[in-house]
Amino acid sequence: MLVSNLASVSIRLFKERGNKKCQQEHHLTNYLNQVHTLVTLKANGIQQWLHIFMPKKNGIHIIDLNKTVAKIDEAADALKQIARSGRKVLFVATKKQAKDIVAEKVKTVNMPYVTERWPGGMLTNFATIRKSVRRMSQIDKMFADGTFANVSKRERLQFSRERAKLETQFGSVADLTRLPAALFIVDITKEHIAVAEAKRLNIPTFAIVDTNSNPNLVDYAVPANDDASTSIAYIIELMVNAVKEGLSDRKMDKEANTEEGDTKELSANEAEELAEGIVIKGATKAADDEDKGGAKKPRRRVIAKK
Repeated sequence: MLVSNLASVSIRLFKERGNKKCQQEHHLTNYLNQVHTLVTLKANGIQQWLHIFMPKKNGIHIIDLNKTVAKIDEAADALKQIARSGRKVLFVATKKQAKDIVAEKVKTVNMPYVTERWPGGMLTNFATIRKSVRRMSQIDKMFADGTFANVSKRERLQFSRERAKLETQFGSVADLTRLPAALFIVDITKEHIAVAEAKRLNIPTFAIVDTNSNPNLVDYAVPANDDASTSIAYIIELMVNAVKEGLSDRKMDKEANTEEGDTKELSANEAEELAEGIVIKGATKAADDEDKGGAKKPRRRVIAKK
């Protein structure tokens, strides 16, 4: 009996010590995770403008959505002004969960986009990219004018494959005849080459920046989750709507300028017609006077006698 009691007490003490040890290890692990998170965030420069709370479970970071909303408004206003000026915004998103969303939404505003692999030198070697686009247009012209009727079947197949490859790489930027005025990027860590090229050419960059990226690398950073398709779709839709508003404002400005020009032209024409009417009226009156009394006699000068 005594032995069994001692055994049960020993087992209970062992369990308590084990639980305490487990708790200590758990607290130590959490502390190390927090320190690692702080070091990572400081290295990425995120603590300067984001409120990132410590991971509570499974290393999940919480972003302050109030700052996200403010940054979205700031980026949307800037994109609206760029679109209003008539310049192009290049959207870049090559990751799997973003490429289809960006392609679908950006097509509605006729802006260029890159959803396949970023071609090296897309910005810094833009002339070579334009050559590839012209090559694609040349092949299309050969298809249209019947040139392929005089070539062999093998050559037609080669041209068709070349055309398909060029369409995949450069089809979405075929209308980009000059360097874009800005870039909107999803995940700057993955698209670091595009960020570097834009920075080298002083092109403004807009981006969705997650907690694993450095926001100092871009001009307009929107703190958000760049891995969730819902987050990407929501922000891209807001940016596209801002571009739409800018394009509509540009159209209204053009119409107003056209109306103003027509009004000025009409006023000038009316003034000319009025002047011509006055001249004609004066000439007619003079002619009538001549018909009635003939030529006017010169007026005699009368000198008073002293």
